[in-house]
Amino acid sequence: MTSPDIETFVAEARAWLASVAAPRTQRPWGEGSDAVAVFENWTAEEERAETDRIRAYEQARFDAGFGAVTWPVEYGGRALPTSYLLAFRRVEAEYDVPRRTEMFPVTQQLIAPTIAQWGTEQQRSTYVRAMLRTDLIACQLFSETEAGSDLAAVRTRAVRDGDGWVLDGHKVWTSGARVADYGLAITRTDPAVAKHAGLTAFLVPMDAPGVVVRPIRQMTGGSSFNEVYLDGVRLDDAHRLGPEGQGWKVALTVLASERLDSGSLGLENADQAIELARNLGRPLTELERDRVADLVTRSYVQRLTGMRVAAAVVAGRDAGPEASVGKLLATDTMARTSEVVRTLLGPDLTVESDRWGAWAWTEHVLGAPGYRIAGGTDEIQHNILAERVLGLPREPR
Repeated sequence: MTSPDIETFVAEARAWLASVAAPRTQRPWGEGSDAVAVFENWTAEEERAETDRIRAYEQARFDAGFGAVTWPVEYGGRALPTSYLLAFRRVEAEYDVPRRTEMFPVTQQLIAPTIAQWGTEQQRSTYVRAMLRTDLIACQLFSETEAGSDLAAVRTRAVRDGDGWVLDGHKVWTSGARVADYGLAITRTDPAVAKHAGLTAFLVPMDAPGVVVRPIRQMTGGSSFNEVYLDGVRLDDAHRLGPEGQGWKVALTVLASERLDSGSLGLENADQAIELARNLGRPLTELERDRVADLVTRSYVQRLTGMRVAAAVVAGRDAGPEASVGKLLATDTMARTSEVVRTLLGPDLTVESDRWGAWAWTEHVLGAPGYRIAGGTDEIQHNILAERVLGLPREPR
């Protein structure tokens, strides 16, 4: 099949988007939703309904040929260069399509590629296309309370039982566990060897007997995250992903994609904070102007770093340390957005009122610190840059 030139591709994408969504317009200040939540605060029913709404759009996009643009044809893709995917995203941003929640990039950009790399032929056939189309939704069962940022220290056990496995343990901070069909779990299968060598990955059906999901109440008042208990969960060996003892390498495949995809976090809310400054209804003080200008500048730096990462990917190179830089810039942008909003609104930030664009910011201010942990802590990103870029000695064990 001959690939379309990129101008033709963009025209086709715009025509399809126009058939399923209205153009995105710049709404006047004070109209529409003022939501700036970092982590959504939905009930289980609301999360399921929103997931289904987004899934319907993702399936339509896939069926139209724009959902797996860079993937091989065998997975429903078009085998086009990454530049086509970036071009589609630019056009898509012009239309009022459903806003993807975290579960969708986790499924399509983290878990599906990991299965494509590490899965058996049967696993690739069963899961990859279904996840790219979002017929199946996946979550990560990585973090544990006693492991912290040291993923290799997980204690969830997987023990051989005949031709299968029995999993016992506890995972925490799992996004989307209530709506996920599968969870990618990193478990300890050999406690006698070095911690990185004794891990094995499994695809766990979230409705399997022994899987219990419990929402975690956050200080924002909602429950975006969950703890997941694995109590005697029996799996056959077909659910093992990758060779026994190679779970660390499987996990690194996921984490590399996660950091690569985190560089644009926080920019939308930063832009909204700048709009707040423009529509405050009074002149800004010198301190306020300085902080707003600083946020504008740092947002541009974050965007430029994201462009460098994208350029590296388009050129077929490893994104390298820029992915970690992007994650650090994103958490910094979120923190500085909070500072700008606190400076501009003062006590009004803490007063629950009908004022548009005021009380809603509490969701951002309370949620933003969480991203210093999510997707790899700031400390981990600093270590990556120190060791791989600056050549500093590794931390002593």
